[in-house]
Amino acid sequence: MENPSYSESIFIACPPDVLYRLVSDVTRMGGWSPICKACWWENDARGVGAWFIGRNELPERTWETRSQVVVAEPGREFAFMVGGDLVRWGYSFNSAEGGTLLTESWQFLPAGRALFSERYGADAPAQIADRIQTARTGIPTTLATIKKTAESAD
Repeated sequence: MENPSYSESIFIACPPDVLYRLVSDVTRMGGWSPICKACWWENDARGVGAWFIGRNELPERTWETRSQVVVAEPGREFAFMVGGDLVRWGYSFNSAEGGTLLTESWQFLPAGRALFSERYGADAPAQIADRIQTARTGIPTTLATIKKTAESAD
């Protein structure tokens, strides 16, 4: 089985370095994502190796994840791994005339598939398909809200 993934891009009239500072502040994610309602850093560490907690909510359940920053290149890329090796989320910042092409990406990794197989058994493929669909609907919403936030900032 391949590693399911999804990504989408949006043009934002904001320089890459400014947009990076906005997006890499994970404490703001709860205001953009339709599922992640809050994030907070575990301690004062930032950048590669730093850990944060995210609280996610759907009508049927609420859960928290622990994620580690794996890429922190100002103006270029910010990425983190949920559970250390389960799912990779990333944001890439590509300079474009008048702003930035921001790409958000999601990839369900082998350790995530193994965890789901253990946790859900025969229902694991359906659970993974649900996560894929959630990424397909959530990423465009998150990007649109980041765009609105960035373009309305002074």
